Amino acid sequence: MVFLIRVQLREDYSNLIFYLSPLVAVALTLFFGSFIFLILDLSPIESFKIFFISPISNSYGISELFVKATPLAIIALGLSYCFKNNIYNIGAEGQLTMGAIFGGGIGLLFNDSTSVFLLPLMILFGAIGGAFWATIPAILKTKFNTNEILTSLMLTYVALFILDYFVVGPWKDPAGYGLPKSMPFPDAGRLPVLIDGLRVHIGVYFALIICLITYIIYNKTLFGFKLKVSGLSSKASQYAGFKYKNLIFYTFIISGACAGLAGLFEVSGPIGLLYRDISPNYGFTAIIVAFLARLNPLAAIPAGLIVALAELGGDSVQISMGMPKVVTGVFKGLLLLSLLAGETFNRYHIKFDFKKGNK
Repeated sequence: MVFLIRVQLREDYSNLIFYLSPLVAVALTLFFGSFIFLILDLSPIESFKIFFISPISNSYGISELFVKATPLAIIALGLSYCFKNNIYNIGAEGQLTMGAIFGGGIGLLFNDSTSVFLLPLMILFGAIGGAFWATIPAILKTKFNTNEILTSLMLTYVALFILDYFVVGPWKDPAGYGLPKSMPFPDAGRLPVLIDGLRVHIGVYFALIICLITYIIYNKTLFGFKLKVSGLSSKASQYAGFKYKNLIFYTFIISGACAGLAGLFEVSGPIGLLYRDISPNYGFTAIIVAFLARLNPLAAIPAGLIVALAELGGDSVQISMGMPKVVTGVFKGLLLLSLLAGETFNRYHIKFDFKKGNK
């Protein structure tokens, strides 16, 4: 007896299921999450209340929600360019780190500056740093046909080691009690906050602007049309006269620039300096945000808010109920698994067959 699994591409997949699958994925995550709480001998209703309601029960919690959602949404918008082109840039975390290094380095170089041009210069170099780091896997992909997943991922760890070198070496704060961190940025290099006493900053406006620009590019420009065609079939795009390798290069640069911006916003906003752990894995978490948004720019910010709420909820249950921080990772993993499962069953027809083997 031979057990066979046949996977066939569906000729017509449902657009309705395509757009409903994120909601189904969230529902499945909550459903299976409730079993986790039951196994831990906790009330699911009370646990979900602490997980999703308590973190945003006051103005400070709401501001922190936007602080976390801003970099997630910006990175997800950048990743959507690559994902639409069927190019999987998994190295956004490294590009975020290089954006923080390039932009933060400008802030440290002009540490005594009070110029109004310092912050725009830091933002520019943050985008350049992320784009530069994304250029490396783009060149390797277009020139040598290397796997962009491996190269972009490995470069993430290189970027983290570079940051580590700077904060324990030449950029180390001499008055920092030996801690691996830089001097604080000057006030001119800090992102203005939107509300006094809270940490939410003008990066929120940048996220909205990038969202609008991305929507226009996808729906109103030739470049957006090229991405759509090449995403459906790279060979078809080449037959149509589109330069597929150029598309790979451009999407990597845009994706890296967005990640670099997010990194600069993180260090010039809530943190105000460089140190080892500038990002709680925003670059990897943004992959979930991009898929949850269905690569739709208008859905990137709501998806970022949902995932950011899960991050805050993990901190809340850790403090209130003594649960381990890994619960947040479990929920994010369940969400991604549900999304991918929904995509698989929508696009492919899976058959299970039993056949008798030949004697």
